[in-house]
Amino acid sequence: MNGGRSEATGPRGVALEATGLAVRHRRTWALRDCSLSVPAGRVAALVGPNGAGKTTLMHALVGLLRPARGSVRVAGTAAFVAQDKPLYDGFTVAEMLTFGRRTNTRWDGAAATGRLAELGIPLERKVGGLSGGQRAQVAITLALAGRPDLLVLDEPLANLDPLARHDVMRSIMAEMAGRELTVLLSSHVVSDLVETCDWLVVLNGGRLQVSGDIEELLDGHLVLTGPDEAQAAGIRAVSVRRTGRQVSMLARGPRPPDPRWQARRPGLEELVMGYLRSPESAALPNLTGVGA
Repeated sequence: MNGGRSEATGPRGVALEATGLAVRHRRTWALRDCSLSVPAGRVAALVGPNGAGKTTLMHALVGLLRPARGSVRVAGTAAFVAQDKPLYDGFTVAEMLTFGRRTNTRWDGAAATGRLAELGIPLERKVGGLSGGQRAQVAITLALAGRPDLLVLDEPLANLDPLARHDVMRSIMAEMAGRELTVLLSSHVVSDLVETCDWLVVLNGGRLQVSGDIEELLDGHLVLTGPDEAQAAGIRAVSVRRTGRQVSMLARGPRPPDPRWQARRPGLEELVMGYLRSPESAALPNLTGVGA
């Protein structure tokens, strides 16, 4: 866990803004020219394959590493929970709370103990004896007790069973309802995000492919299916697959005029996979305000 960076500046209504971020690991660029803006009060999903640069981007956003180029602005304070849920196994849960209080300038101990009580996690239990889901909940509780404006979670559901995954996401949504909080969480399991996230960021090969409101993105795309000879003029294809004489594609924009095309709204996983299959495609907003 890390208190992250704190900056009072930033556009009104924007929780997080990055402009032209680039990070280099030795001779390899882990991130290249990433610019994004996440509105306040959103639950943003950062999605991409392993090695896409998701953790590197999160580290740059919360100030754990300095980018080679670009800048980051966070409206308020940010808290970060790493994928390995860094807790001391020999501490009790109560001792972890004491550690958190002594290392955070903003600390809400009553909220932390109350949250753990609601979750049924005993304060006297050793951290090393907790289940994976309980460890995740303790780590998130410590981050939330610092009263952040932005909560950044790196694979919070990794290695959890389905019930624990559901419980963790449900508890995060409960926190969203009770306070002004923006959440950015990474995952490569899109199904975990369908009912909880309302903003999507897709990262692929160190480059940003998609950033925007999920419902607007889904409304702006179509899954088209038709015969191979159907007219494709005017179709803005994101990705195309062919099976025999049948063509299926993810496309942007209005339905094509050729009646042989069957069209429907994509699901979130179809949208994400369509872009990941075509690294050269992108659906990014006009970022004229970013970095202004």
